[in-house]
Amino acid sequence: MPDSPTADGVIDCGDGVRRCSWACSTPDYHSYHDLEWGFPVSADMRLFEKLSLEGFQAGLSWLTILRKREAFREAFAGFDYERVARFDSRDVERLLANADIVRHRGKIEAVINNAKRAVELVQAEGSIARYVWGFEPTSPDRTPDALGRLPATTPESVALAKDLKRRGWRFVGPTTIYAFMQAMGLVNDHRQGCDVRAAVTKARNRFERP
Repeated sequence: MPDSPTADGVIDCGDGVRRCSWACSTPDYHSYHDLEWGFPVSADMRLFEKLSLEGFQAGLSWLTILRKREAFREAFAGFDYERVARFDSRDVERLLANADIVRHRGKIEAVINNAKRAVELVQAEGSIARYVWGFEPTSPDRTPDALGRLPATTPESVALAKDLKRRGWRFVGPTTIYAFMQAMGLVNDHRQGCDVRAAVTKARNRFERP
């Protein structure tokens, strides 16, 4: 059985691994937390995938999206934004009929729109990675409040969201963008005492910024 969370938001999930407390709510989160969340990413398709899935998460839990991730990948051509940018109204109807993903017209159309904007972004900036990593905070760490909570946005996530919206992207609010930054390693929000924190710190130190 999992222990109770410590004051710094870390918990032993019952398997001897101390994780950030959110990762103990279900075993589905264990590998995602231990092997993905917070490790730096520079692959454009993975960055586009995460931006897309964070948009689908709006109003839902990440667990819902995580459990459907493989279906999303199949439905959206592996999140190859150049291919998705060519999706048309027939693809929208196809996706709306796919019970394995979140069937929300606005979010589906936003991904297709954002794929077109991603093509433009790469043409202008060289890569999605080069662009988003330009918003990396100077300090990767944040201080929890008196209740141990981390802020849901930062000045950098606000700035990135604002610039994406200026470029025509949709479903990219500051909270959504901060969740993206956390997951893709632009910050290290693994709590002090989390067994994965040191590995993420090491990966970030070795990571070559685009």
